[in-house]
Amino acid sequence: MCAISTPETSESTEPRVRTLIERLKAAYPDAATALHHDNPYQLLVATILSAQCTDERVNKVTPALFARFPDPLSMKNSDVAEVEELIRTTGFFHNKTKSIRGAASRIVEAYGGEVPSRMEDLLSLPGVARKTANVVLGSGFGIADGVVVDTHVYRVSRRLGLTRAGNVIDVEKDLMRILPRSEWILFAHLLIFHGRRICVARRPRCVICPVRDLCPSAPYFLSGKVPPWERAKGNAPKRGAKKVKAKEKKVKAKPKPKTKGKARRGTKRAPKRK
Repeated sequence: MCAISTPETSESTEPRVRTLIERLKAAYPDAATALHHDNPYQLLVATILSAQCTDERVNKVTPALFARFPDPLSMKNSDVAEVEELIRTTGFFHNKTKSIRGAASRIVEAYGGEVPSRMEDLLSLPGVARKTANVVLGSGFGIADGVVVDTHVYRVSRRLGLTRAGNVIDVEKDLMRILPRSEWILFAHLLIFHGRRICVARRPRCVICPVRDLCPSAPYFLSGKVPPWERAKGNAPKRGAKKVKAKEKKVKAKPKPKTKGKARRGTKRAPKRK
């Protein structure tokens, strides 16, 4: 993904957004990244491994992985088969091994073995897109260069009416525009916690939601309906989906087989040839 230019933000935040932030902070005082790490390198690797995998599973794998390959140099010189075996249970281990070894190699060759702390440099690493870069910058360096948009942030921010964008890039732009920069890092953690504990994908627990009165989707869910912005199948951004026609194509009727024996009424039977 390409870099996003920082949108202009007003010094005064919308009252509803301020209230939303404060309510979520009160509800989730422990909001932070769930990935265990001791430095930016470990966080980078753990974030790459977390794709299509739970943070809990990643945290079970990384202690042995980091004990064996504690820095980018050791990972760069690692044996492919050994790395694959260590991370096998996270899924897609062939591609993930290629990414973390490739990222480690570039960190050693281009950045002297230190994980870079600039967005454009992180995006140059194999296997690193904006979400991973934002995680490393925010939780690894404390730098707010953007807002992490994972599946939870995408879903919850749309339900809360903070955005109606249909892709993660535009969702991030909208959040960067309406949130004070000082809240960019924490707000993503708050939405992730809220998305895991209350605003789950299939049946959000609106009855006990601390921001129910601020959510335009809550009245729909509480009445057993689906919000208009979620009526499409799934709640993740679609890529390359074809538009379905409103009317189904009519199936042509098969021609009736020719009748044998007696002729139909009103028709004369052809005379037999002698």
